Amino acid sequence: MAIDNLAASFGVLANTLPAGEVGVAMFNGFQVNSYGPWTSGAAWSTIKVPLSIAGLAADGLAAEAAMQQAISQSDNAAAEQLWGLLGDPQTAASAVESVLSEGGNTAVIVESQQVRPPYSPYGQTEWSNEQAAIFAFGLPCVAGAQPVVDQMRNLGGSQQWGLASFADVAAKGGWGPETDGGYLVRQLALVTNSTGSFGVSLAARPADGTFETGQAMLNVLGAWIDRQRNNIVGGHC
Repeated sequence: MAIDNLAASFGVLANTLPAGEVGVAMFNGFQVNSYGPWTSGAAWSTIKVPLSIAGLAADGLAAEAAMQQAISQSDNAAAEQLWGLLGDPQTAASAVESVLSEGGNTAVIVESQQVRPPYSPYGQTEWSNEQAAIFAFGLPCVAGAQPVVDQMRNLGGSQQWGLASFADVAAKGGWGPETDGGYLVRQLALVTNSTGSFGVSLAARPADGTFETGQAMLNVLGAWIDRQRNNIVGGHC
């Protein structure tokens, strides 16, 4: 990656964004490049990617329809079905951790207990931007991940924001209120370019606390990544 040029370009871009914190991490198999002050927080619905892979591994027939809904529509009931296929909460968390580990995230601990009712335990998993970018890059090489990656390329209309609206991208967003009530909006993506691919994780915490502003901030960040994609050296997991 052309680190200096990307950093300068991001600095210009950041000055155009609404007030708040953003974070961008990119990984091409060789190094992680991170921009912006936001670095880590709850996974929210981005965790549905490794959860879906674990569900398919546990029972492909039972999990297929739920996986499609969980990824394409970010359906929470479908995600609960997938979680239930994995056994008791600790066993389920371990199964998702195994998928994350295969994707390069050996240090991520999946929440097995509900820490913030009414939100799911797994959605509150602490997942840093860098970890999520590494996992996104490794997705094609995770056993059984291909149906999930294919679905990430075919998101429902309400999910077409951030990087999801661009060609040759597999993406999954997530969002939810933090303890102060303001929204965190996230997205992980696998971006293909002329030299391979790279993993991306985007995040925004808008100062006005709204999901709409956070989504708009990710739209700006996603468009920036798309413009820069062929300036970034891609890799192969």
